[in-house]
Amino acid sequence: MTDVCFIFEVHQPLRLNRNFHSDLLIRPTTTKKDLFDLYFDHKLNRYIFERASRKCYFPSNNTILEQIERYKRERKQFKVAFSISGVFIEQCERWNPDLLDSFRQLADTGCVEFLEQTYHHSLASLFGTDRSEFVEQIKLHRRLMKDLFNYEPTVVENTECLYNNAIAKTVEGIGYEAIVTEGVERVLGWRSPNHVYKAKDSNLRVLLRNYRLSDDIGFRFSSTWWEEWPLTASKYASWLAATPGHTIVLFVDYETFGEHHWPECGIHEFLRWLPGEVIKWDHLCWCTPSEVVRRNAPVGEVDVHEYNTISWADLERDPSAWIGNSMQTIC
Repeated sequence: MTDVCFIFEVHQPLRLNRNFHSDLLIRPTTTKKDLFDLYFDHKLNRYIFERASRKCYFPSNNTILEQIERYKRERKQFKVAFSISGVFIEQCERWNPDLLDSFRQLADTGCVEFLEQTYHHSLASLFGTDRSEFVEQIKLHRRLMKDLFNYEPTVVENTECLYNNAIAKTVEGIGYEAIVTEGVERVLGWRSPNHVYKAKDSNLRVLLRNYRLSDDIGFRFSSTWWEEWPLTASKYASWLAATPGHTIVLFVDYETFGEHHWPECGIHEFLRWLPGEVIKWDHLCWCTPSEVVRRNAPVGEVDVHEYNTISWADLERDPSAWIGNSMQTIC
């Protein structure tokens, strides 16, 4: 049996206010609340959030809820996982509380797992020898998940899948059983990402994203130049069925469904039909990350030194997108 694990990253960054300096200079005093208004462009942030809610979040939540309910009483259920940032939750509370209710409906099904992440979707894990800021943000996010969904995550997805041995040790030290990161060849070598591993010198389980299959949805779905276009649910399910291994981790930005790929390209129909097409295969089943690590023993160890930190960003799959030059590092 191969466990298919479908995870969605849910985050909207706060765009900076380009008039920051001129606004700051004309104010005689600046309060803590003023800083928030000075730093961020609220009009733009609200516009993007509401557009993504209309095109992606609400229709995707409704589709997933519909399919969960459809298969809830079947032998094989449809299950998914969400990694939702605290910043995104704050935007929901500020601009559309109904969206939070939509996620609560999903939580109430019992077929949805929520992953832990840094509250601010930050790079805190890359700085400080004790990683105290990273730990603080994880704990803040833990309280948020408990308050909102009455859920206590056991699996962590660090910001942008950032991972190394020190991050793994920190995550294990605060009580988590597993972490999700990128299945990169420079770490795996000849080995497959489609198994459960453990961190070096640790009992922390490591789930590895199958980036090729994930990116087929995340990046290539609406690309008419792609030799596999159009990608149907039945075709994609057949690829999963032909993939060897104990587990296949599919991890994409939630905005894939309606924002990165517009609704007109059929991305929501793909999401609607995929659960049933996967379930048709006798050896495939949908599982949450915590179920995967409890059902499958680790087949080996992953060793990622701090100088070789991995992420899911760009072709480099490392932290260079954020700390690749001195100005980024100073910031």
